[in-house]
Amino acid sequence: MVESYGVAAFRSRQQVLRFEQQLRQEGISNIRIVSTPREIAVGCGLSIQFSLADAPAILQAIRRTRPANLVGVYQVERTGTGKPRLSVLSQG
Repeated sequence: MVESYGVAAFRSRQQVLRFEQQLRQEGISNIRIVSTPREIAVGCGLSIQFSLADAPAILQAIRRTRPANLVGVYQVERTGTGKPRLSVLSQG
């Protein structure tokens, strides 16, 4: 079974919290704060996880607000217990 989702990684915990609040105000509620995947290996240790169905809205919000502490936006694919595979959707 393959699990796919998006992750927006930031260098600042404050930016993670601020961007999460902004997304919720815009009506994107299928998000949560998670530990940044080890494979990204940069940032504050927290990221925003989201459904890939919401990726266009997330990317639009990033283009509009241009958060200074964004590391990048990634698609994560996990298969079983193996190492997750990352694809870059946008870089900070």
